[in-house]
Amino acid sequence: MSMGGGRRGSRVSSGDVAAQRAANAEAPRIPNLLPRIAELFRPHRTPLIITIALVLVSAALSVIPPLLTQQAFDRGLFPPEGTPNVPVLLQLVGAMLVLWLVSAGIGIGQTYLTSTVGNSVMAQLRVRLFSHLQAMELGFFTRTKTGIIQSRLQNDVGGVAGVLSNTVSSVIGNTVTVIAAFIAMLILSWQLTIVAVILLPVLVIAQRRVGQVRARIATKTQESLSDMTAITQEALSVSGILLAKSFYRQQSEVDRYRLENDVQRGLQVQLSMSGQWFFAMVNVFLSVIPAVIYLVAAWLIQTDVAVTAGTIVAFTTVQARLTFPLMGLMRVALDLQTSGALFARIFEYLDLEPRITEAADARDLDPAQVGRIRFDDVVFRYPDAADDATPTLDHVSFTVEPGQFVAFVGPSGAGKTTISYLVPRLHDVSSGAVEVGGVDVRELRTHSLIESIGIVSQETYLFHASIAENLRYAKPSATDAELEAACRAASIHATIESFPDGYDTIVGERGYRLSGGEKQRVAIARVLLKDPPVLILDEATSALDSVSERVVQTALDGASRGRTTIAIAHRLSTVSAADVIHVVDGGRIVESGTHATLIGRGGVYARLVEQQSADYDRSASNSAM
Repeated sequence: MSMGGGRRGSRVSSGDVAAQRAANAEAPRIPNLLPRIAELFRPHRTPLIITIALVLVSAALSVIPPLLTQQAFDRGLFPPEGTPNVPVLLQLVGAMLVLWLVSAGIGIGQTYLTSTVGNSVMAQLRVRLFSHLQAMELGFFTRTKTGIIQSRLQNDVGGVAGVLSNTVSSVIGNTVTVIAAFIAMLILSWQLTIVAVILLPVLVIAQRRVGQVRARIATKTQESLSDMTAITQEALSVSGILLAKSFYRQQSEVDRYRLENDVQRGLQVQLSMSGQWFFAMVNVFLSVIPAVIYLVAAWLIQTDVAVTAGTIVAFTTVQARLTFPLMGLMRVALDLQTSGALFARIFEYLDLEPRITEAADARDLDPAQVGRIRFDDVVFRYPDAADDATPTLDHVSFTVEPGQFVAFVGPSGAGKTTISYLVPRLHDVSSGAVEVGGVDVRELRTHSLIESIGIVSQETYLFHASIAENLRYAKPSATDAELEAACRAASIHATIESFPDGYDTIVGERGYRLSGGEKQRVAIARVLLKDPPVLILDEATSALDSVSERVVQTALDGASRGRTTIAIAHRLSTVSAADVIHVVDGGRIVESGTHATLIGRGGVYARLVEQQSADYDRSASNSAM
């Protein structure tokens, strides 16, 4: 959890600024996004066509009852002969009832289809975004807060759910209803129709303006939601809680969350109120029209224009039926403009190009050569580093033969871990080449490369699941006997058996229910279950106490036997038996040799050993006092 300040008290890194570029800008116009939104519905063409057909039928049927109402008045209630015609009236009322029942049935089917299609599109969009993020290089995740990524998946995709579910049916149904109602109004009286629609262009112009305002507020709202999600992820993780409690900073975390929550509350109120005056104006306009129509009808009758009571009743009925679809269309238009910000944020992530991709002609590793690793004049700079910055690795060359145990030591920040990241191609070199099995890793299939490499890092990650489930992450098909064999080899089987639930023990968030040494040995067992020919140990014991270190080191010695092993070491005693030790300093290999050879040279390695010995003696002396 970083301690830097940021917007409204949230912690925003330089990487987050790049990741939120689209969110900080005004949302693009929805017409630019419509082709991409429409593409999301392509796999659901059949149910969508059925939905459209139902919508068209339903919309067409909705304007027939007002015409039947006119006939009921003019032919049933008030016929020319003066006496109500009950048989005709019964026929017309029966026809209305049938139409309403049919419309209700169609509405149920339409709702089911639109809900199914909309939620399917949303679910596929979320999986597509998650899958795309899985393909991004490691550097993307080191630059971007986890909470920001989570917000794109949850808040942004969830925010467009209503648009995906209801837009198609709403637009088509309401458009057809409006057109049909307009035609019916013209049939009844073109004079009254002019009165009813004369101010609609003003409403359309106002709607566009309201939509632009809502889009800007929606952009800020999603940005604030991203910050809230990031704060939650940081502060409520096990590491965040431990840090807050260790420094008694719980209240500051609450204050930080409350501050962002107040911003979110204000934005939500603005978003809710931004269109209220517009819809209030629309409601007043549509509510006043019937009264105006009565006045205009009276004037028409006085000027000898043929307007019957049935025509007036039917016209106001049609006009009333026009109210809801017209309001629906305007709401959809506003929703589309508002959701443009959300779609822009989603498409921004989908448009990200992974910096590390598999070549079209990539090939598999040769099993006979898989253990040989070679760095050929490798230079590496992190992608976000300045062009004139000192490279993290500067012309590094070495070779690891199959079955060799090679260690890399040196001061912090020298570039040791970066070397271990380049072998499985978690990063790509800036120049030079990294070869595994005699082939540049950029020419290998990712699956083939990763399957041949096992990594045990200092920061062991375990899922909130059982020990068995964590182990089977390496080999889902592993039998109980294979789990036990791997755990015996990692010196953790007896410990697991001592737990009440054995291999079904839940390890907790990030494995916090286990000790550091226990977590490391479970991680070693997980790698052994994978059984890779190449093993990378990235300071796997540096965070452990001396007792746990000895147990874990014994497990690591057994795990590395018979495998090509690259060990990144902080404690030099753990690699003194290595076949070759490379000393890294300032991004370069400054010394190479065995432990005895390097001690005899009296160089950097000898000074590091001497310094660690002095630190150990000083620590032992303080403990004895």
